[in-house]
Amino acid sequence: MTTPLLLSSGLLDPVGSAARVSVICAFLVFIGLCLLWVFTLASHDDRPENLHVADRSLSPVLNGFALAGEFITVVALFAISGAIALFGYDGFASAVDSVLALGVLLLLARKIRAGEHYTLGGLFSLRASGQGPRTAAAVVTLFITIPLLIVQLRAAGISAALLIGMSSTAAQVLCTVLMGCLVACFAGVADLRGATFVQVVKVPVTLVTLAVVTLLALRRFSWSPGALLSAAVDRSTDPDAYLSRGLWAHTAGLGPVNTISDHIVVILGTAMMPHLILRIAAARNGRDARRSTSIAAGLTGAFYVLLTAIGFAAAAVVGSEVIGGVDANGQGAPILLASGVLGQASTARVVLITVVACVAFLAALTAVTSVTFAAAVSLTRDVIARNGRILTDQGRIRALRSVVVALCMGGLALSVAVHRYPVEFLVTFSLGVAATCVFPALVYSFYWPGFNRRGLSWSVYGGLFLCTVLTVCSPVVSGTAYALWPEAAFDWYPFHTPGLFSVPAAFLLGWLGSRRPSPRAEGDRRQAGYDRVQG
Repeated sequence: MTTPLLLSSGLLDPVGSAARVSVICAFLVFIGLCLLWVFTLASHDDRPENLHVADRSLSPVLNGFALAGEFITVVALFAISGAIALFGYDGFASAVDSVLALGVLLLLARKIRAGEHYTLGGLFSLRASGQGPRTAAAVVTLFITIPLLIVQLRAAGISAALLIGMSSTAAQVLCTVLMGCLVACFAGVADLRGATFVQVVKVPVTLVTLAVVTLLALRRFSWSPGALLSAAVDRSTDPDAYLSRGLWAHTAGLGPVNTISDHIVVILGTAMMPHLILRIAAARNGRDARRSTSIAAGLTGAFYVLLTAIGFAAAAVVGSEVIGGVDANGQGAPILLASGVLGQASTARVVLITVVACVAFLAALTAVTSVTFAAAVSLTRDVIARNGRILTDQGRIRALRSVVVALCMGGLALSVAVHRYPVEFLVTFSLGVAATCVFPALVYSFYWPGFNRRGLSWSVYGGLFLCTVLTVCSPVVSGTAYALWPEAAFDWYPFHTPGLFSVPAAFLLGWLGSRRPSPRAEGDRRQAGYDRVQG
């Protein structure tokens, strides 16, 4: 049975027919200006190093703003604010986890930059030689990237359909296709330097927009945050449980152990995203990498504070019941709030909704581009350029562009194919893979000299297998009302995310594999001993 997704429960038009033409025209003009700017910023340099990491010439402030922009995604804007609007404390906890992820990234930033590598394949090869580690990194990168692309493109199309007042299923699919094609055009010509400037612009625009919407909501409650929070509690679906753990269906009945698993996955997984590692590696040196991460931490903290305020304000102004009636996960909350804080017939309301639409498009544009670009760099540098063929610099650049477009189009096709299914769990699956397969491997590579190729393979592939099996057999895929297949029942793994077991298992597998000598290494040692005797 297919489960209706975002907004499919009924038509909703937050803009209104009178203002729809103005909003659409302004939105299209903004899209045109963005694409023109992107093509202007596109690099014509023939050196892949400049394309991939901007020759590591970005200042700490510029890179810090861009790193903060990597955290401002369309999924964060709509999913986290919606979770706070509907589920109160549980949604707020997920926002806090995303900020804490920067703490993990800060601890590893100097090591990531000091390695002189900027792909997972390069970092995995620090203590493990050969093509195997790079292939493992490419596989992990794809398992992280493709689920994110599906959800990001789908969320972008759905939000665009809602903002232009066409929330039918057909309109959502059409907007998803159009947004995906626009993003593919952007990603196909972008490089790290050009994407950095767009990210830098996105950060203040997003923060100012969220701040304005928050202030307009506060004005309705006589500028009292306490009155706004009280109204959010009163208009929630369960006032007694709104500010307590367990209101979210994904956490209800599973106890604190499930919550710990969620925290592990979100914190470690967010920190280990390949596009964030690429961004850290683009710093001039290890010191600048830490400075960039510190700047990003402050800006990202401000973003999530405003996002939390938006979530509670949406519950107070619109009401959780109305938000939940539009979407079971509350992803329409920011749009409904922007539509409700001003008078229905005011010009300011039209302007505000248009700005929110532009921010959503900018978030989708940059998020999908960053994810696909990092994956394409990894595949081009670690697989295509090492398959036995000698590629010129121009050939590597053409390969990179081709992989970027192929990833975007593949993600778009999958996003359209699963449009009517609840696939939000793909985000946590992607984070689970990053937490399980990347974090242990990097910690061992940075801090344990005994870590070797066998340990890397056991950790990465074993962790990936565990993540996949535990996710498939979890309540997010079957056996619950919010599952992919609610009528099926093979959810023998009780927790929402695999991190509680998969992350420790990946560490254990890496240790066991490294402690067990490979036949080749044993043969090399025997030959070395024989040579010493003969000498």
